[in-house]
Order: sequence, then structure tokens, then C-alpha cells
Amino acid sequence: MQIAIVGTGYVGLVSGVCLAAKGHHVTCVDINPDIVTRLNEGRPHIYEKGLPELLSSVRSKGLFEAATDLEVALDKVDIVMLAVGTPSEDGVIDLRFVLEAARQIGAYIGSHDKHISVVVKSTVIPGTTDTVVRAAIEEASGKSFPSFGLGMNPEFLREGEAIEDFIEPDRIILGCEDARTRQRLETLYAPWSADKLHVNTRTAELIKYANNALLATQISAINEIANLAASLGGIDIMDVVRGVHLDKRWNPFAPDGSRVSPQILTYLVPGCGFGGSCFPKDVQAIRSLGEQLGLPMNMMNAVLDVNDSQPKQVLNIIEHDFPDVAGKSVLVLGLAFKPETDDVRESASLKIIDTLLAKGAKVAAHDPVASKNFKKALGASADEILFVDDWKRQIANVDVVIVATKWKQYETLSGIDLQGKLLFDARRMFAPTELTNAAYRSIGRRVA
Repeated sequence: MQIAIVGTGYVGLVSGVCLAAKGHHVTCVDINPDIVTRLNEGRPHIYEKGLPELLSSVRSKGLFEAATDLEVALDKVDIVMLAVGTPSEDGVIDLRFVLEAARQIGAYIGSHDKHISVVVKSTVIPGTTDTVVRAAIEEASGKSFPSFGLGMNPEFLREGEAIEDFIEPDRIILGCEDARTRQRLETLYAPWSADKLHVNTRTAELIKYANNALLATQISAINEIANLAASLGGIDIMDVVRGVHLDKRWNPFAPDGSRVSPQILTYLVPGCGFGGSCFPKDVQAIRSLGEQLGLPMNMMNAVLDVNDSQPKQVLNIIEHDFPDVAGKSVLVLGLAFKPETDDVRESASLKIIDTLLAKGAKVAAHDPVASKNFKKALGASADEILFVDDWKRQIANVDVVIVATKWKQYETLSGIDLQGKLLFDARRMFAPTELTNAAYRSIGRRVA
């Protein structure tokens, strides 16, 4: 099939390249000519593992192109996907980019005798596609649904693993409001054998939010229990976690008697909170939607409250060793919200470093790929931080080392002399016994 995707951000570009890898011809549309030029030269403007190689492959086969002219792209296609940003403002998603794209597509539909299915891939609150997007297209086109198609196809991409997640998905959600769009989406995803669930668009929209809200709830729940363990003393929360993980409802037995150890267990490990472009924004959005409908949304409020305060646990525990961190030298390892991405949105490191600076600590920082984005996100405060390339050399100059992102290269800390240093393992990369030459601290483990 020939399809167009409006937006070349994280979702749009990864989706476009992966659909092209399955044999479809994809045109990604962006208003920024510099981005379009880079993509047509095979140079992605976002960081994602495996993306440069896959982009090069599909371009060499003539299956992918980028363009600035949406109308020309629409001439070739039966499906156009909206993959533009839906930023959050005060916990409510901003639909201006979605609506702008919908109006442009509507204008095209109004002047052409052609049926096009408009499929929303951006994360939008339930009831957006079949009401707000539909109304924008109808107003701009002067035509009524179903003279155009409507669909919603949410993404479930983990940053750092997005290519694998798209090529080998666990499920594909096909939200449709008309039969022609359903048939087109079935054809589009025919190369995939994953479970496919056909629903209406607002159900598809809620599936995305429900998925992220429940994962975020697990993270906040285990973090709250970890904070309790630290307050009680005499408990290492990781021993508690291991005991929970052995429950066969979390970790069932395979036919040969071994444990399955599903990935969901990684969301039941304490840390300094969740971040990124999805969990915080999506939980805030579903909370706001519920409150607009008169629902108290107590659970979502609790999830966000725990997560907002979790990075502060890092400093609270460090202050047991250093009651006054003013003048102390601290090296923060990891600035992205998770490894294998340069995304720093809602990164715990932002809050950790902001708190350290406010307390008068001298802060150095390292990240393999995210330092540039972190400086931009932190603003003027970034001038107070020493960003280093050689983090191993910097260790000799600091009192405290904080592992804030679980980058694989930081695993070598276990072989570095940390005598006299305090290591705060905010992501539980190490067992306490692996670092016998350092004072080991972490969330959920109080040392008397």
C-alpha cells in the first residue's frame, strides 16, 4: 500500500520506516524542510537504536521518502496517519497540531473526489477521533462522514526498543468508524501475525491510556512500598521484590517447570520515578478527563503524587551520610529518562540535579547521548553543571556518584575503585555486595 504519515517525530518516523520495511510505500510529511532533507539523505533527526540502518535500507529500496507538501502526498494514498505531537499543558493535552493536520486533510478532501481514511496515531483522549477530528475534517471539506474514513491506531513503542516493538508487536489495535477504513487497516497490517483487536476509535484511544496508566501505577506502588521499607529499617526492598516476583500470578511456570519471568516484572522494581513522553503526560491527561466528567480520579492522583516526590528520596537518603551537601561534589550518571534514548522529558535527573543545585552541591553530569537535550531542558541552571565526556576520570574528583539512568556502560562501576565514595544506585543496577569498596545506598534500603 501507499500511505502518508503527517509528522516525523518519534512516533511518525519510527512507524513510517517500519511500515516501509514491511513493503509499503511511505511518505512522511513535515513542515520543516531541514528535517525532510535530512531524512531523504538517510539521516534521522531523532535518536533510536537501529533507526539509521533501517532508514537507509528502506530508502535504498525506494519504499520511503519525506516531503513538505501534504497535498502531493495525499494524491498517492488511501490512508493518511496523523502522528503529530499532543503536548500537555496543565495536565490537558493540546490538540492544535492534530486539528491543524485534520483541517489540511479536510481541505484536500473537499476539493477531490477521492475517499481517504484518516487514521489517528497520536495519543489522544477517548472521544477525540470520532468527534473533534471528524468535525474538523467535515468543516474544512464541506463533506460529511462517511465520505471520508476515520480510524485510530495507537502505538505501543518503548523508546530504545521502538523498532523491535513495531516490527514484532504483542498486539495491534485497529480502531475504526467505517468498513472501508477497517479493510484498509487490515490490508496495511496483513504482514503481521500479531493478535489484532478490532474496536471503535474511542475504545482504541482508551486502550492506550489504560495501558500506560496501569504500568505507571505499578511503578508508583512499588516505590511507595520501597519508601516504607527504608523508613522501617532492617529491610532491603529488593528482597521483598524477589519474594513478590515468585508469586505465580506474576511469574508463572513454563511447561518445563522453569519460571517465565515476564517483562512486566521490571515495572515492579523500585527507583527514582518514571519519566519520558508517555507515562507522566498520559496519566495526567486521563486524570484531567475523569475530573472533567465529575470523577475524583483518586488512583491517578496518587500515582502522580508518589512519582512527583520520588526523586527527592535520593537526596533524603544521601543526607543521612552528608547532612549538609553544600560544597559536596556529586557526579550524576545518566540524564535521559531511560537508557537507549536521548529523551529527557520528565527525567528524574532533572529533579535530582535541580534539588542538588538548590542545596549548594557542585554537580557534574554525564550521559552517552542526552546531554544536549538535558542542557536545553534545564535552561539557565545548566551553566552551573560540569558536563563531562570521561565520567570515569571524574569519579576521582567527587564525593557522591548517583546512577540515575541504567545505561549499560555504567556497569563497569563495579570494577572501579570507589574507596571513600558514596554510590547511590537509583536504578538498582548493582547488588550491594558488588561494590564493597564504596558506601552503597539506594531507594528502599536504609543503612543505620
